[in-house]
Amino acid sequence: MDLELVADGLQFPEGPIAMRDGSVVLVEIRRGTLTRVHADGHNEVVAELGGGPNGAAIGPDGAVYVCNNGGFQWVDRPDGLAAPHGTPADYATGSIQRVDLATGAVTTLYAECDGRSLRGPNDIVFDSDGGFWFSDLGKSNAEWMHHGHLLYARPDGSLIRRVREGLVTPNGVGLSPDQKTVFVAETYTSRVWAFAIAAPGELAAAADMWLPGQVMGPLPGYQLLDSLAVEAGGKVCVATLVNGGITAFDPSGGFEHFASPDPLTTNICFGGADMRDAWITCSGTGRLYRTRWPRPGLKLAFNA
Repeated sequence: MDLELVADGLQFPEGPIAMRDGSVVLVEIRRGTLTRVHADGHNEVVAELGGGPNGAAIGPDGAVYVCNNGGFQWVDRPDGLAAPHGTPADYATGSIQRVDLATGAVTTLYAECDGRSLRGPNDIVFDSDGGFWFSDLGKSNAEWMHHGHLLYARPDGSLIRRVREGLVTPNGVGLSPDQKTVFVAETYTSRVWAFAIAAPGELAAAADMWLPGQVMGPLPGYQLLDSLAVEAGGKVCVATLVNGGITAFDPSGGFEHFASPDPLTTNICFGGADMRDAWITCSGTGRLYRTRWPRPGLKLAFNA
């Protein structure tokens, strides 16, 4: 994979969105901002979000919707990489935020579901119906780790529900090309769940209580999964930690790995005229790369 450096000096970039004008809007988790990286590499802060902005997506109204995990503690490693580590002392809750791209105005859309706080919202994808699926990875420290959840919500604030509970560090979320399946990558199990969708925000009943969905993975050895994007042909491209790069899972079986120079590779998005331009966030080194992907990515439901 030939990588072209687009921008560096970013503070743990994640959640990239390929925009129609050729720029990329992403979050900087450590900096707490939504940032636009222009085609020439210079960047500007769109909004100050605080906490730990994570996944991001364009909604039907053209605004950016952000999963805010509430913040991390940080470690600057001897090898020069920055890494999240544990929950900060000032952590309060996670949230879903809406950002007006024209003004930078930030609104907190959701901070709880059914009276239970959102703990660590992580990744987000809109369906063509205008609602969005998102993961809540939870928080952890040296003594405990939350179970995570898959949720569905409406961008007008009218609906939020937990759709699947008891997941183990659910991270990346994406939809199949026909929108009949939602994919969820679990970080620490190194596997990708594929859940059948019955209706917007509803999963189909599982035939087996022990197997609520199909499973891709786990990867061999010690590899962890982060955020994801889906190809037009249905392969699920998941950012891979430790063995840094992107792993493309085939729902029919097998996978291939595309290496990157950062063990903390966290996300990928697709864009360009033929949807074969891919932008990859290498977060430990604070860099955004561009490459030509071997196959076109899936067009998302909304863009701006």
